[in-house]
Parts: sequence; C-alpha cells; structure tokens
Amino acid sequence: MATNESGGAGQSARRECNLLQLYVKGVSFEAPGVPGILFGHDQPILKFDVSSTYELSAEASAKLAEVFGVTVRVTVQALAGEKTLFLIEVEQGGLFEVVGYGGDEQAYILQTKAPETLYPYARELVSSLVSRAGFPRLQLKPFDFEKGYARAIQEYREAIGQAAKAASPA
Repeated sequence: MATNESGGAGQSARRECNLLQLYVKGVSFEAPGVPGILFGHDQPILKFDVSSTYELSAEASAKLAEVFGVTVRVTVQALAGEKTLFLIEVEQGGLFEVVGYGGDEQAYILQTKAPETLYPYARELVSSLVSRAGFPRLQLKPFDFEKGYARAIQEYREAIGQAAKAASPA
C-alpha cells in the first residue's frame, strides 16, 4: 500500500500509507439455538452491514509519524423465519502510518484504502466463526469502500444543500 511519488524539480515527496500492526478489536458471536437449530430450518436470510472508522493514535504518533487506528466493523445476522441462527459482529483493526497526504487525501486513504486492507481479515474471521459453530461455510462478498465513500460524500453535500436552503430567507 506504500507509494512514492515524485515532487516537482526532481525532488521526491514521500507519500505512504503503511499497515504497521494488525489486531482484532472485538468479536461477538451468538447462536442461541445451537445445536438444535443446525438441522431442519428454513433457508436462512442473511443481513449484512459493514462500516469503518478511524482516529489518530496519539501514543503511536508520538513515536512515529502520523499513525491512525482504523477499524472495520462487519455484522452478519442469519435468520430462518423468526429464529436467529447466528449473529456475528467482528471489529478488525489496524494501525496505519500515513505520510505525505493532505487533509482530504488523507481522509480518503483512511476511509477507502485502509479499510480495503483490513476487510479480508474480517471476512476470514467471520467465515471461521460460522464454520466452527457448525454452520455451512459462509464466504462474504468483497465490499467496495470507494463506492461507500462516494455515497457518503454525496449524502453530506445534499444535507449541506438542504440546510442552506432551509436557513436562507424566502
């Protein structure tokens, strides 16, 4: 994920985003009907949600460059009729050193590229938990964080526009 780009006049500006440390921030797994629910249930319906957050890690930044803690949260619920087969919430985290990116670029990197790096680890953890609980293998589809970022920016701009219209005198 590291990049080096040349600056003007033959100088090279260091622009990098490096994963320094990978960690599991939290895991929650509930399968209230196991083992009885493992057989004879309706075809399950999966509800899926993914989100990401980031914050400056003051402790790590004091020793290195700017270091951010990024967390990807994946929630999966399997329902068969009215019964919950399982409910999983995984928070996969990572510390990322971000060098050479300005405000908007840095936010973009931390909301797209960093979560894209962490998501495969969260997917694998969800898959492992499901199979260890005795359910058939579950492979989550890839998630496009760039589309999510673009959608969030668009929603933000629309909200600002609506607020401006509401605040202006008629």
